Amino acid sequence: MLAVPNFSEGRDERLIERVAEAFGRAAGHGRPAPPGTLILDRHSDAIHERSVLTLSGKPDELVDSIVAGARACSRLIDVFERGGAHPRIGSLDVAPIVYLDSGERAGARAAALELAGLIGGLDIPAFLYGELASTPEREERAFFRHGGPRELTRRMRARELVADRGPQWPHPAAGATLITARPPLAAFNLLLDSPDAEIAREVAKRLREAGGGLPGVRAIGVDLAGRAQVSINVHDPIAVPLRGVVELVRELASRHGARPYAAEIVGLIPEAAVEGFPAEVPIPGFDPERQLIERRLRALGR
Repeated sequence: MLAVPNFSEGRDERLIERVAEAFGRAAGHGRPAPPGTLILDRHSDAIHERSVLTLSGKPDELVDSIVAGARACSRLIDVFERGGAHPRIGSLDVAPIVYLDSGERAGARAAALELAGLIGGLDIPAFLYGELASTPEREERAFFRHGGPRELTRRMRARELVADRGPQWPHPAAGATLITARPPLAAFNLLLDSPDAEIAREVAKRLREAGGGLPGVRAIGVDLAGRAQVSINVHDPIAVPLRGVVELVRELASRHGARPYAAEIVGLIPEAAVEGFPAEVPIPGFDPERQLIERRLRALGR
């Protein structure tokens, strides 16, 4: 089983390292952690002001690791002082437990619910989203993130938004945390050959499911230091492989005289997600042995 905690620091390497150490030990580096927990991957982005870890372990090990990481995030990261291109509401912003097949689903759901209670016990509100959401509108992370941590504070104080676990107001530094159980998704960015972020926003609007685009796709347009980026989550990258996402982005961007010229994969993804990926859109730094879930776990004997 995996977990993919996202925390709101992507610039300060020393601070990122301190927080990552709280979550676990990097494979092969022997850092202390709950027994059996490994950090398989770490991706940090200064413009998004975000770091994404991929953890591997048994359900109880993952829960212990994330609680330890949440404590570190609440001590070291003040979400109310963070900027960045990526929407957020927490120092530990999101912490999904990831099941790799249907046989793990029940265990992942139980672990996520236990985690939500333990996060709440740290005086950090926990909101359940995705398949654990209590109402349809709470399925989407955007429902909670709209307006950021300060708007979250207003909504909770006004009782417009009630936490699933923990206090009914945000933590003064850590904000709140979003928690679910889910299968693997693909976090995937495409760079356009244009400096105009408005083009990326228009492409993202039409790419995402809510705008009539691909099923299970969420996307935002980002100004990546003078380059336009479409930042994408594909919720079922086996049913909607990344080649299809690239094809639609190419079509949408061409209407504005732009095209995708490079890609980035954040964390680990299923092997089937990259089958047939177009060679003309390179993925600099992508390592299949390290970033494809099945290959990485086989190499570790998991």
